[in-house]
Amino acid sequence: MGIRAVPAGGRPVIHEIDTATLRGWQEEGRDFILVDTLPAAAYADGHLPGAVHLMSDDVATRAPQRFPGRNATIVVYCASAQCKRAGLSARRLAKLGYSDVHHYVGGKKIWREAGLPLESDLQ
Repeated sequence: MGIRAVPAGGRPVIHEIDTATLRGWQEEGRDFILVDTLPAAAYADGHLPGAVHLMSDDVATRAPQRFPGRNATIVVYCASAQCKRAGLSARRLAKLGYSDVHHYVGGKKIWREAGLPLESDLQ
């Protein structure tokens, strides 16, 4: 699948990204911001390598300070394809004027099923 463009209702296009593409970007050292949109406890318990935490409810108020470059490549994800947080975050980022937004739809569930590692803030 790779990357698939999804219209965002007159706003910039939100791209859906698959596991192989996301992992490839990590391995090649591509410059992008990976954002875990789950609650803090879920992030601390395990998140994709290199991810930063920004809960979906805080995107509108905190993203402009955390991610000042509106042309930055941003990939958002949450728990699984059934989780709505990442899609909501992607739409909010697009509404704020971010022009290169990607939604990793599979989230942590598909990442783990692929046998890929998570990082944890818990000791």
